[in-house]
Amino acid sequence: EQVMDHFMNPRNMGEIENASGVGTVGNAKCGDIMRIYIKVENGVITDVKFKTFGCGAAIATSSKATELVMGKTLDEALAITNKMVTESLGGLPAVKLHCSVLAEEALHEAIKNYKERLGAGEISA
Repeated sequence: EQVMDHFMNPRNMGEIENASGVGTVGNAKCGDIMRIYIKVENGVITDVKFKTFGCGAAIATSSKATELVMGKTLDEALAITNKMVTESLGGLPAVKLHCSVLAEEALHEAIKNYKERLGAGEISA
């Protein structure tokens, strides 16, 4: 029920101009591609958006992951796992569990990108 709700009414869909970090991941086997954008202020994720090309489960897990990280510190966001995303959606079919892994990986890539850009002086904390 929650998976269908997030698929039909995705939260935080879109992109953030001048994002603090962007993470893009894909699964060649199923063709899903996820991109998560984060805006970070004082070590806290103040905005998060996603763009996903994929199945309903990929869109739902992207949507749920953005809800879970909004307002979290970077360390709190890094602690969010694919299992937490799946459980917060009320579960996923076994063949769709890889979608929650992509959501976790895209989020981690966005945070990694933010830290790299911060270290290079491209953005300010």
